[in-house]
Amino acid sequence: KWEKCFDCGQDFHGAVCLALGWACWKTYVGRPDRDGFRSTSMELLGDALRQSSLPKEALPVLEANLDLLRRYWSNDELSILNAQGNLANCLDDVGRLDEAVVLKRRVYARRVATVGVSDKRTLLDGLNLSQHFLRPGLWAEGITLLRDHLLPTARRSLGLDHDLTMDLDQKLAFAIMQNPFSAFFENLECTRDDLSVNQPIQCVVDDLFFLNTGEELLEAQSIMLDVVQRRRRVFGPA
Repeated sequence: KWEKCFDCGQDFHGAVCLALGWACWKTYVGRPDRDGFRSTSMELLGDALRQSSLPKEALPVLEANLDLLRRYWSNDELSILNAQGNLANCLDDVGRLDEAVVLKRRVYARRVATVGVSDKRTLLDGLNLSQHFLRPGLWAEGITLLRDHLLPTARRSLGLDHDLTMDLDQKLAFAIMQNPFSAFFENLECTRDDLSVNQPIQCVVDDLFFLNTGEELLEAQSIMLDVVQRRRRVFGPA
């Protein structure tokens, strides 16, 4: 009842999400530290704060929740990995990028070891990690992770038409484009993050048609065109 609407099944967001996060925490805060509902309420509050663009307020909550999990549920590695992933994202939000990437590397490596490379949670952690590599000095590692590890696994285990597979394809295309030609995106009218089945993707693809600057850019164009076709097949035309 704290996360999803009973009527429509969608996750709560915005002010409602934050209000319910606080309500959940207040409901269980009086229970002992080792109580599972108390730990869950702390996690929900931290996530709600972060989703409400309050990462500085969320950070100590998520750190405290991770400490509790390590203290009382040290054998529940999957819950600890989830908590570490949430904390890493929050560190990212507050600008502590070096700490975030170290933690995301650790989470991804442990996820591979515990549930395998084909698990959706592993692929999501890998996608999350790849975003940190797309900066000076790390682009090659990011492209290698996407092209040689995450994408082949996602295509094999989830299929070409799965939304996560297409997200990974798009991230690879942008990684290729951003490395030598990051200034190109400053002139686009669409944003990198708004990658739906309508105008934003088509805007990117249309602009890619005007580039003729090497094999890598042709690869990026080919990937984006393929993703557009798959999204239209799965979700229909815009």
